[in-house]
Amino acid sequence: MHRRSNRGFTLVELLIVVMVVGILAAVAIPMYQIVPERSRATEAMSGLGLARKAMRAHYAEHGTYEHASFTDGALVTVGGVLGVTDSDLLGRWFSAECYTFDGAPGANTYTIKCDGDHSVAPYAAEAARIVRTINQDGDLLAE
Repeated sequence: MHRRSNRGFTLVELLIVVMVVGILAAVAIPMYQIVPERSRATEAMSGLGLARKAMRAHYAEHGTYEHASFTDGALVTVGGVLGVTDSDLLGRWFSAECYTFDGAPGANTYTIKCDGDHSVAPYAAEAARIVRTINQDGDLLAE
């Protein structure tokens, strides 16, 4: 009788394994690419939260969010009105230049925008496309 040796894998078995690995890679790689952006955006949200907290303190003292310095496109640190400094907002990916008022704070509402394109932080290039906006209620607004 002729015995068949069972050493190794057949070509069909190897092709199936390659297909399964390819499908897993096609699903996992795009999901993994989102993770670093989310972690960088967390730093932006921290800075926005700091600015929002300072705005709430300003409101508590003055009864309004309005101030001559809080104009469209003005930096959050402008004139030192809020007591937030450039070093308070300097992080790994974002710097104070990222945090601006987006729209004049009238009718006791405002938005603050963090745009990574304006960053001069040490790793600014990695956050270039990240933009986050927050309003007076702490709601993250869609970009």
